[in-house]
Amino acid sequence: MSNDTSETDTNYSEGLRGVADVDEARIWLNERNIQDIECIVPDIAGVARGKMMPTGKFFSGPVMTMPASIFAQTISGDYPEDDDRFQHNPIDGDLYFRPDYNTLTSVPWETDPTAQLIHDAYTREGDPVETAPRNVLKRILGLYEAKGWEPVVAPEIEFYLVKPNTDPDYPLEPPTGRSGRPEVGRQSYSISALNEFDDLIDDIYDLSEKQGLEIDTMIHEEGAAQMEINLRHGNPLALADQVFLFKRTIREAALRHDMYATFMSKPMSNQPGSAMHIHQSVVDKETGANIFSGKDGEETPAFLSFIAGHQQFLPYVTCIMAPFVNSYRRFAPSSAAPVNVYWGYDNRTVGLRVPYSSPQARRLENRVPGSDANPYLALAASLACGYLGMIKGLQPDEPQTGDCSEMQKSLPRGLQEAVALFEENEDIREVFGNKFVQTYRAIKQEEFETFMSVISPWEREYLLLNV
Repeated sequence: MSNDTSETDTNYSEGLRGVADVDEARIWLNERNIQDIECIVPDIAGVARGKMMPTGKFFSGPVMTMPASIFAQTISGDYPEDDDRFQHNPIDGDLYFRPDYNTLTSVPWETDPTAQLIHDAYTREGDPVETAPRNVLKRILGLYEAKGWEPVVAPEIEFYLVKPNTDPDYPLEPPTGRSGRPEVGRQSYSISALNEFDDLIDDIYDLSEKQGLEIDTMIHEEGAAQMEINLRHGNPLALADQVFLFKRTIREAALRHDMYATFMSKPMSNQPGSAMHIHQSVVDKETGANIFSGKDGEETPAFLSFIAGHQQFLPYVTCIMAPFVNSYRRFAPSSAAPVNVYWGYDNRTVGLRVPYSSPQARRLENRVPGSDANPYLALAASLACGYLGMIKGLQPDEPQTGDCSEMQKSLPRGLQEAVALFEENEDIREVFGNKFVQTYRAIKQEEFETFMSVISPWEREYLLLNV
Protein backbone atom coordinates (compact mmCIF):
# COMPACT_ATOMS: atom_id res chain seq x y z
CA MET A 1 0.00 0.00 0.00
CA SER A 2 1.47 3.35 -0.98
CA ASN A 3 1.95 6.37 1.24
CA ASP A 4 -1.44 7.86 0.33
CA THR A 5 -4.34 5.58 1.12
CA SER A 6 -6.85 8.30 0.31
CA GLU A 7 -6.73 7.25 -3.33
CA THR A 8 -9.54 4.79 -3.88
CA ASP A 9 -9.55 4.73 -7.65
CA THR A 10 -9.53 1.31 -9.25
CA ASN A 11 -6.49 2.10 -11.41
CA TYR A 12 -8.04 0.61 -14.53
CA SER A 13 -5.79 1.11 -17.55
CA GLU A 14 -7.41 3.49 -19.98
CA GLY A 15 -9.63 1.64 -22.42
CA LEU A 16 -8.49 -1.85 -21.38
CA ARG A 17 -10.87 -2.61 -18.56
CA GLY A 18 -14.28 -1.36 -17.60
CA VAL A 19 -16.98 0.73 -19.30
CA ALA A 20 -19.88 2.72 -17.87
CA ASP A 21 -22.91 1.00 -19.37
CA VAL A 22 -24.33 -1.26 -22.05
CA ASP A 23 -24.01 1.39 -24.78
CA GLU A 24 -20.30 1.85 -24.11
CA ALA A 25 -19.94 -1.93 -23.97
CA ARG A 26 -21.33 -2.22 -27.52
CA ILE A 27 -18.79 0.30 -28.76
CA TRP A 28 -15.91 -1.32 -26.84
CA LEU A 29 -16.68 -4.80 -28.16
CA ASN A 30 -17.27 -3.60 -31.72
CA GLU A 31 -13.96 -1.68 -31.83
CA ARG A 32 -12.10 -4.86 -30.87
CA ASN A 33 -14.14 -7.16 -33.11
CA ILE A 34 -15.03 -9.31 -30.09
CA GLN A 35 -16.94 -12.38 -31.22
CA ASP A 36 -17.59 -14.11 -27.89
CA ILE A 37 -18.14 -13.10 -24.29
CA GLU A 38 -17.39 -15.18 -21.21
CA CYS A 39 -20.16 -14.27 -18.76
CA ILE A 40 -18.62 -15.31 -15.46
CA VAL A 41 -19.60 -15.51 -11.80
CA PRO A 42 -17.27 -16.37 -8.88
CA ASP A 43 -18.73 -19.23 -6.84
CA ILE A 44 -18.20 -20.04 -3.16
CA ALA A 45 -14.71 -21.41 -3.82
CA GLY A 46 -13.79 -18.53 -6.14
CA VAL A 47 -14.11 -20.72 -9.24
CA ALA A 48 -15.37 -19.00 -12.39
CA ARG A 49 -18.80 -20.31 -13.37
CA GLY A 50 -20.89 -19.01 -16.23
CA LYS A 51 -21.63 -19.21 -19.93
CA MET A 52 -19.84 -18.40 -23.16
CA MET A 53 -22.06 -16.70 -25.72
CA PRO A 54 -21.69 -14.88 -29.05
CA THR A 55 -21.63 -11.12 -28.71
CA GLY A 56 -24.81 -10.74 -30.75
CA LYS A 57 -26.73 -13.09 -28.47
CA PHE A 58 -25.43 -11.29 -25.38
CA PHE A 59 -27.12 -8.06 -26.48
CA SER A 60 -30.22 -9.54 -28.07
CA GLY A 61 -31.01 -12.46 -25.77
CA PRO A 62 -32.76 -12.56 -22.39
CA VAL A 63 -31.01 -12.05 -19.03
CA MET A 64 -28.50 -14.82 -18.29
CA THR A 65 -29.76 -17.48 -15.89
CA MET A 66 -28.14 -20.40 -14.07
CA PRO A 67 -29.42 -22.84 -11.43
CA ALA A 68 -29.42 -21.67 -7.83
CA SER A 69 -27.34 -24.70 -6.90
CA ILE A 70 -24.12 -23.14 -8.25
CA PHE A 71 -23.80 -21.37 -4.88
CA ALA A 72 -24.26 -24.62 -2.95
CA GLN A 73 -21.61 -26.66 -4.75
CA THR A 74 -18.52 -28.07 -3.06
CA ILE A 75 -15.04 -27.89 -4.55
CA SER A 76 -15.43 -31.52 -5.69
CA GLY A 77 -18.71 -30.80 -7.47
CA ASP A 78 -20.93 -32.39 -4.84
CA TYR A 79 -23.76 -30.88 -2.83
CA PRO A 80 -24.40 -30.96 0.92
CA GLU A 81 -27.26 -32.95 2.39
CA ASP A 82 -30.30 -31.09 3.69
CA ASP A 83 -30.58 -30.70 7.46
CA ASP A 84 -32.55 -28.62 9.94
CA ARG A 85 -30.61 -25.46 9.06
CA PHE A 86 -29.79 -25.89 5.37
CA GLN A 87 -32.18 -26.91 2.62
CA HIS A 88 -31.67 -26.93 -1.12
CA ASN A 89 -34.05 -25.15 -3.40
CA PRO A 90 -36.27 -28.18 -4.09
CA ILE A 91 -36.79 -27.30 -7.76
CA ASP A 92 -33.29 -25.77 -8.26
CA GLY A 93 -34.85 -22.81 -10.00
CA ASP A 94 -32.92 -20.21 -11.94
CA LEU A 95 -31.06 -17.21 -10.61
CA TYR A 96 -30.71 -14.11 -12.75
CA PHE A 97 -27.35 -12.54 -13.53
CA ARG A 98 -26.66 -8.92 -14.41
CA PRO A 99 -23.35 -7.77 -15.88
CA ASP A 100 -21.15 -5.30 -14.05
CA TYR A 101 -19.77 -3.35 -16.99
CA ASN A 102 -16.96 -1.98 -14.84
CA THR A 103 -15.37 -5.45 -15.14
CA LEU A 104 -15.48 -5.80 -18.94
CA THR A 105 -12.09 -6.75 -20.35
CA SER A 106 -10.45 -9.07 -22.86
CA VAL A 107 -9.44 -12.71 -22.51
CA PRO A 108 -5.97 -12.40 -24.04
CA TRP A 109 -5.10 -16.11 -23.94
CA GLU A 110 -7.98 -17.05 -26.25
CA THR A 111 -7.14 -17.51 -29.94
CA ASP A 112 -10.27 -15.69 -31.13
CA PRO A 113 -11.13 -12.16 -29.89
CA THR A 114 -12.96 -12.85 -26.62
CA ALA A 115 -14.13 -10.70 -23.71
CA GLN A 116 -14.96 -11.54 -20.10
CA LEU A 117 -17.56 -9.87 -17.93
CA ILE A 118 -18.28 -10.53 -14.24
CA HIS A 119 -21.96 -10.81 -13.34
CA ASP A 120 -23.91 -10.39 -10.11
CA ALA A 121 -26.62 -12.80 -8.95
CA TYR A 122 -30.23 -11.82 -8.26
CA THR A 123 -33.49 -13.58 -7.51
CA ARG A 124 -36.41 -13.46 -9.91
CA GLU A 125 -37.81 -10.64 -7.78
CA GLY A 126 -34.61 -8.62 -8.21
CA ASP A 127 -33.10 -9.12 -4.75
CA PRO A 128 -29.34 -9.78 -4.42
CA VAL A 129 -28.62 -13.47 -3.80
CA GLU A 130 -27.30 -13.69 -0.23
CA THR A 131 -24.97 -16.62 -0.95
CA ALA A 132 -23.18 -15.09 -3.95
CA PRO A 133 -19.66 -14.10 -2.78
CA ARG A 134 -19.62 -10.78 -4.63
CA ASN A 135 -22.91 -9.85 -2.95
CA VAL A 136 -21.51 -10.89 0.44
CA LEU A 137 -18.67 -8.41 0.03
CA LYS A 138 -21.11 -5.71 -1.11
CA ARG A 139 -23.19 -6.38 2.01
CA ILE A 140 -20.18 -5.71 4.28
CA LEU A 141 -19.17 -2.62 2.27
CA GLY A 142 -22.73 -1.34 2.78
CA LEU A 143 -22.18 -1.44 6.55
CA TYR A 144 -19.17 0.83 6.13
CA GLU A 145 -21.01 3.15 3.76
CA ALA A 146 -23.81 3.60 6.29
CA LYS A 147 -21.19 4.93 8.74
CA GLY A 148 -19.64 7.28 6.17
CA TRP A 149 -16.54 5.11 5.87
CA GLU A 150 -14.75 3.67 2.85
CA PRO A 151 -12.32 0.76 3.27
CA VAL A 152 -9.11 0.67 1.25
CA VAL A 153 -7.29 -2.64 0.76
CA ALA A 154 -4.18 -4.02 -0.88
CA PRO A 155 -3.90 -7.83 -1.22
CA GLU A 156 -0.65 -9.76 -1.57
CA ILE A 157 -1.06 -13.18 -3.21
CA GLU A 158 1.47 -16.00 -2.99
CA PHE A 159 1.50 -19.02 -5.31
CA TYR A 160 3.74 -21.86 -6.42
CA LEU A 161 4.89 -22.96 -9.83
CA VAL A 162 5.06 -26.76 -10.03
CA LYS A 163 5.72 -29.47 -12.57
CA PRO A 164 2.57 -30.79 -14.25
CA ASN A 165 0.99 -33.37 -12.00
CA THR A 166 -1.54 -35.61 -13.71
CA ASP A 167 -1.63 -38.28 -10.99
CA PRO A 168 -2.82 -36.91 -7.64
CA ASP A 169 -1.18 -39.81 -5.79
CA TYR A 170 2.25 -38.29 -6.50
CA PRO A 171 3.61 -35.28 -4.56
CA LEU A 172 4.11 -31.96 -6.31
CA GLU A 173 7.61 -30.94 -7.38
CA PRO A 174 9.21 -27.60 -8.30
CA PRO A 175 9.52 -27.02 -12.06
CA THR A 176 12.72 -26.69 -14.06
CA GLY A 177 13.81 -23.12 -14.74
CA ARG A 178 15.89 -21.76 -17.59
CA SER A 179 19.08 -23.16 -15.99
CA GLY A 180 17.70 -26.67 -16.52
CA ARG A 181 17.64 -27.36 -12.79
CA PRO A 182 14.75 -27.19 -10.32
CA GLU A 183 15.09 -25.14 -7.16
CA VAL A 184 16.00 -27.09 -4.05
CA GLY A 185 16.79 -24.45 -1.42
CA ARG A 186 14.81 -21.46 -0.22
CA GLN A 187 15.37 -18.26 -2.14
CA SER A 188 13.53 -15.39 -0.44
CA TYR A 189 13.65 -12.20 -2.52
CA SER A 190 16.23 -13.74 -4.87
CA ILE A 191 16.39 -11.94 -8.22
CA SER A 192 18.32 -14.80 -9.86
CA ALA A 193 15.65 -17.29 -8.71
CA LEU A 194 12.98 -14.98 -10.13
CA ASN A 195 14.91 -14.75 -13.39
CA GLU A 196 14.75 -18.54 -13.73
CA PHE A 197 11.19 -17.98 -14.97
CA ASP A 198 11.68 -14.78 -16.98
CA ASP A 199 9.64 -15.93 -19.97
CA LEU A 200 6.70 -16.95 -17.80
CA ILE A 201 6.85 -13.73 -15.80
CA ASP A 202 6.91 -11.72 -19.03
CA ASP A 203 3.75 -13.54 -20.09
CA ILE A 204 2.08 -12.81 -16.74
CA TYR A 205 2.84 -9.11 -17.14
CA ASP A 206 1.76 -9.11 -20.78
CA LEU A 207 -1.55 -10.92 -20.18
CA SER A 208 -2.23 -8.71 -17.15
CA GLU A 209 -1.53 -5.51 -19.07
CA LYS A 210 -3.94 -6.55 -21.84
CA GLN A 211 -6.68 -6.89 -19.21
CA GLY A 212 -5.91 -3.60 -17.49
CA LEU A 213 -4.67 -5.43 -14.39
CA GLU A 214 -1.84 -3.64 -12.62
CA ILE A 215 0.82 -5.51 -10.68
CA ASP A 216 2.54 -3.31 -8.12
CA THR A 217 5.47 -5.68 -7.50
CA MET A 218 6.42 -9.32 -8.01
CA ILE A 219 8.94 -11.09 -5.80
CA HIS A 220 10.31 -14.58 -5.26
CA GLU A 221 9.06 -15.86 -1.92
CA GLU A 222 10.64 -18.26 0.55
CA GLY A 223 9.56 -21.55 -1.05
CA ALA A 224 11.03 -23.27 -4.10
CA ALA A 225 9.44 -21.58 -7.15
CA GLN A 226 7.09 -19.66 -4.84
CA MET A 227 6.12 -16.20 -6.07
CA GLU A 228 4.19 -13.27 -4.65
CA ILE A 229 2.25 -10.58 -6.47
CA ASN A 230 1.38 -7.33 -4.70
CA LEU A 231 -1.52 -5.26 -5.98
CA ARG A 232 -2.00 -1.49 -5.70
CA HIS A 233 -4.36 -0.39 -2.97
CA GLY A 234 -7.93 0.54 -3.81
CA ASN A 235 -11.63 -0.25 -3.51
CA PRO A 236 -12.23 -3.71 -1.99
CA LEU A 237 -14.68 -4.88 -4.66
CA ALA A 238 -12.35 -3.81 -7.46
CA LEU A 239 -9.40 -5.51 -5.75
CA ALA A 240 -11.35 -8.74 -5.20
CA ASP A 241 -12.21 -8.71 -8.91
CA GLN A 242 -8.53 -8.26 -9.71
CA VAL A 243 -7.43 -11.16 -7.51
CA PHE A 244 -10.13 -13.33 -9.08
CA LEU A 245 -8.90 -12.43 -12.59
CA PHE A 246 -5.20 -12.66 -11.63
CA LYS A 247 -5.63 -16.25 -10.52
CA ARG A 248 -7.11 -17.16 -13.92
CA THR A 249 -4.34 -15.23 -15.69
CA ILE A 250 -1.44 -16.77 -13.78
CA ARG A 251 -2.76 -20.31 -14.30
CA GLU A 252 -3.11 -19.69 -18.03
CA ALA A 253 0.38 -18.18 -18.28
CA ALA A 254 1.89 -21.16 -16.44
CA LEU A 255 0.21 -23.65 -18.80
CA ARG A 256 1.88 -21.91 -21.74
CA HIS A 257 5.21 -22.94 -20.21
CA ASP A 258 4.27 -26.51 -19.32
CA MET A 259 3.83 -25.71 -15.64
CA TYR A 260 0.99 -25.48 -13.17
CA ALA A 261 0.42 -22.44 -10.98
CA THR A 262 -1.23 -23.45 -7.72
CA PHE A 263 -2.85 -21.33 -5.05
CA MET A 264 -3.20 -24.25 -2.64
CA SER A 265 -2.43 -23.06 0.85
CA LYS A 266 0.07 -25.87 1.49
CA PRO A 267 0.92 -27.68 -1.76
CA MET A 268 4.18 -29.32 -0.61
CA SER A 269 4.87 -30.69 2.84
CA ASN A 270 8.52 -29.58 2.91
CA GLN A 271 7.85 -26.02 1.71
CA PRO A 272 6.20 -22.96 3.30
CA GLY A 273 2.51 -22.31 2.76
CA SER A 274 1.03 -19.63 0.51
CA ALA A 275 -0.84 -16.67 1.99
CA MET A 276 -3.04 -13.82 0.83
CA HIS A 277 -2.09 -11.01 3.18
CA ILE A 278 -4.60 -8.15 3.27
CA HIS A 279 -3.55 -4.57 4.06
CA GLN A 280 -6.52 -2.50 5.25
CA SER A 281 -7.25 1.09 6.10
CA VAL A 282 -10.47 3.10 6.29
CA VAL A 283 -11.03 6.64 5.04
CA ASP A 284 -13.76 9.15 5.73
CA LYS A 285 -15.93 9.32 2.60
CA GLU A 286 -16.36 13.09 2.81
CA THR A 287 -12.82 14.18 3.61
CA GLY A 288 -10.75 11.27 2.30
CA ALA A 289 -8.77 11.29 5.54
CA ASN A 290 -7.56 8.03 7.05
CA ILE A 291 -9.70 7.56 10.18
CA PHE A 292 -6.88 5.51 11.75
CA SER A 293 -4.80 8.69 12.22
CA GLY A 294 -5.62 11.85 14.19
CA LYS A 295 -4.83 15.47 13.35
CA ASP A 296 -1.33 15.18 14.78
CA GLY A 297 -0.67 11.81 13.17
CA GLU A 298 -1.44 9.79 16.30
CA GLU A 299 -3.26 6.46 16.35
CA THR A 300 -6.99 6.90 16.83
CA PRO A 301 -9.37 4.86 18.98
CA ALA A 302 -10.92 3.64 15.72
CA PHE A 303 -7.60 2.08 14.69
CA LEU A 304 -7.16 0.26 17.98
CA SER A 305 -10.76 -0.94 17.84
CA PHE A 306 -10.23 -2.15 14.26
CA ILE A 307 -7.31 -4.25 15.51
CA ALA A 308 -9.31 -5.49 18.50
CA GLY A 309 -12.16 -6.52 16.22
CA HIS A 310 -9.78 -8.76 14.33
CA GLN A 311 -8.43 -10.21 17.55
CA GLN A 312 -11.90 -11.07 18.80
CA PHE A 313 -13.63 -12.18 15.60
CA LEU A 314 -10.92 -13.72 13.38
CA PRO A 315 -11.33 -17.12 15.06
CA TYR A 316 -15.01 -17.06 14.06
CA VAL A 317 -14.24 -16.41 10.37
CA THR A 318 -11.15 -18.59 10.04
CA CYS A 319 -13.14 -21.05 7.92
CA ILE A 320 -13.34 -18.27 5.29
CA MET A 321 -9.65 -17.34 5.59
CA ALA A 322 -8.71 -21.06 5.56
CA PRO A 323 -11.54 -22.65 3.56
CA PHE A 324 -10.26 -26.20 2.93
CA VAL A 325 -8.82 -29.10 4.90
CA ASN A 326 -5.43 -28.40 3.30
CA SER A 327 -5.52 -24.78 4.51
CA TYR A 328 -4.82 -25.76 8.12
CA ARG A 329 -1.55 -27.44 7.19
CA ARG A 330 -0.17 -23.92 6.62
CA PHE A 331 -0.74 -22.90 10.26
CA ALA A 332 2.47 -24.41 11.61
CA PRO A 333 4.42 -23.12 14.61
CA SER A 334 7.88 -21.70 13.83
CA SER A 335 6.82 -20.79 10.30
CA ALA A 336 6.00 -17.58 8.46
CA ALA A 337 2.31 -18.44 8.76
CA PRO A 338 0.58 -17.00 11.83
CA VAL A 339 -0.77 -19.31 14.51
CA ASN A 340 -2.25 -16.53 16.62
CA VAL A 341 -4.27 -13.31 16.65
CA TYR A 342 -1.68 -11.23 18.49
CA TRP A 343 -0.67 -7.90 16.97
CA GLY A 344 2.50 -5.88 16.80
CA TYR A 345 4.42 -3.19 14.93
CA ASP A 346 6.37 -4.55 11.95
CA ASN A 347 6.25 -8.01 13.54
CA ARG A 348 5.76 -10.86 11.04
CA THR A 349 5.36 -13.52 13.73
CA VAL A 350 1.90 -12.27 14.71
CA GLY A 351 -1.33 -12.64 12.79
CA LEU A 352 -1.98 -8.89 12.78
CA ARG A 353 0.94 -6.69 11.71
CA VAL A 354 1.02 -2.90 11.73
CA PRO A 355 3.62 -1.79 9.16
CA TYR A 356 5.56 1.37 9.84
CA SER A 357 4.14 4.11 7.63
CA SER A 358 3.15 7.74 7.39
CA PRO A 359 -0.04 8.68 9.30
CA GLN A 360 -2.09 8.84 6.11
CA ALA A 361 -0.97 5.31 5.17
CA ARG A 362 -1.58 3.80 8.62
CA ARG A 363 -3.06 0.34 8.11
CA LEU A 364 -3.42 -3.16 9.51
CA GLU A 365 -2.06 -6.21 7.69
CA ASN A 366 -4.11 -9.36 8.24
CA ARG A 367 -1.65 -12.26 7.74
CA VAL A 368 -4.12 -15.08 8.45
CA PRO A 369 -5.80 -15.69 5.04
CA GLY A 370 -4.39 -18.34 2.72
CA SER A 371 -4.02 -17.85 -1.02
CA ASP A 372 -6.71 -20.51 -1.50
CA ALA A 373 -9.33 -18.22 0.04
CA ASN A 374 -12.07 -16.74 -2.11
CA PRO A 375 -10.92 -13.09 -2.38
CA TYR A 376 -14.46 -11.70 -2.11
CA LEU A 377 -15.19 -13.66 1.05
CA ALA A 378 -11.76 -13.13 2.61
CA LEU A 379 -11.99 -9.37 2.18
CA ALA A 380 -15.57 -9.39 3.45
CA ALA A 381 -14.60 -11.41 6.53
CA SER A 382 -11.57 -9.29 7.40
CA LEU A 383 -13.45 -6.03 6.99
CA ALA A 384 -16.36 -7.44 9.02
CA CYS A 385 -13.99 -8.11 11.91
CA GLY A 386 -12.69 -4.56 11.83
CA TYR A 387 -16.19 -3.12 11.52
CA LEU A 388 -17.45 -5.04 14.53
CA GLY A 389 -14.46 -3.90 16.54
CA MET A 390 -15.12 -0.25 15.72
CA ILE A 391 -18.87 -0.22 16.34
CA LYS A 392 -18.39 -2.09 19.63
CA GLY A 393 -15.46 0.08 20.74
CA LEU A 394 -13.31 -2.96 21.50
CA GLN A 395 -9.78 -2.57 22.88
CA PRO A 396 -6.80 -4.71 21.83
CA ASP A 397 -4.27 -6.25 24.16
CA GLU A 398 -0.68 -4.95 24.27
CA PRO A 399 1.35 -5.17 21.04
CA GLN A 400 3.84 -8.02 20.89
CA THR A 401 7.48 -7.07 20.41
CA GLY A 402 9.11 -10.51 20.43
CA ASP A 403 8.96 -13.74 18.45
CA CYS A 404 5.41 -15.10 18.66
CA SER A 405 5.77 -17.88 16.10
CA GLU A 406 5.35 -20.54 18.79
CA MET A 407 2.52 -18.73 20.60
CA GLN A 408 -0.84 -20.14 19.66
CA LYS A 409 -3.91 -18.12 20.52
CA SER A 410 -7.52 -18.70 19.54
CA LEU A 411 -7.21 -19.72 15.88
CA PRO A 412 -8.89 -23.07 15.19
CA ARG A 413 -6.59 -25.84 13.98
CA GLY A 414 -9.03 -27.71 11.73
CA LEU A 415 -11.93 -27.11 9.34
CA GLN A 416 -14.62 -28.70 11.48
CA GLU A 417 -13.69 -26.62 14.53
CA ALA A 418 -13.54 -23.47 12.39
CA VAL A 419 -16.95 -24.07 10.82
CA ALA A 420 -18.53 -24.66 14.24
CA LEU A 421 -17.17 -21.31 15.46
CA PHE A 422 -18.44 -19.54 12.33
CA GLU A 423 -21.93 -20.82 12.88
CA GLU A 424 -22.17 -20.11 16.62
CA ASN A 425 -21.32 -16.39 16.75
CA GLU A 426 -24.38 -14.14 16.77
CA ASP A 427 -22.54 -11.02 15.53
CA ILE A 428 -21.06 -12.91 12.58
CA ARG A 429 -24.46 -14.35 11.67
CA GLU A 430 -25.94 -10.86 11.73
CA VAL A 431 -23.37 -9.20 9.46
CA PHE A 432 -23.19 -12.08 6.97
CA GLY A 433 -26.82 -13.17 7.10
CA ASN A 434 -28.10 -16.54 8.31
CA LYS A 435 -28.63 -17.95 4.82
CA PHE A 436 -25.02 -17.46 3.82
CA VAL A 437 -23.69 -18.76 7.14
CA GLN A 438 -25.78 -21.95 7.00
CA THR A 439 -25.05 -22.58 3.33
CA TYR A 440 -21.32 -22.08 3.80
CA ARG A 441 -21.33 -24.33 6.85
CA ALA A 442 -23.13 -27.09 4.98
CA ILE A 443 -20.72 -26.89 2.02
CA LYS A 444 -17.65 -27.09 4.25
CA GLN A 445 -19.01 -30.00 6.25
CA GLU A 446 -19.68 -31.90 3.03
CA GLU A 447 -16.14 -31.16 1.81
CA PHE A 448 -14.75 -32.48 5.08
CA GLU A 449 -16.73 -35.72 4.72
CA THR A 450 -15.44 -36.10 1.16
CA PHE A 451 -11.88 -35.63 2.39
CA MET A 452 -12.39 -38.24 5.13
CA SER A 453 -13.41 -40.81 2.51
CA VAL A 454 -9.90 -40.71 0.98
CA ILE A 455 -7.09 -42.81 2.49
CA SER A 456 -3.80 -40.88 2.56
CA PRO A 457 -0.25 -42.14 1.88
CA TRP A 458 0.58 -41.42 5.56
CA GLU A 459 -2.03 -43.95 6.66
CA ARG A 460 -0.71 -46.60 4.28
CA GLU A 461 2.88 -45.84 5.30
CA TYR A 462 2.46 -46.05 9.08
CA LEU A 463 -0.69 -48.05 9.71
CA LEU A 464 -0.73 -50.72 7.02
CA LEU A 465 1.69 -53.14 8.72
CA ASN A 466 2.06 -51.65 12.19
CA VAL A 467 -1.38 -51.68 13.78
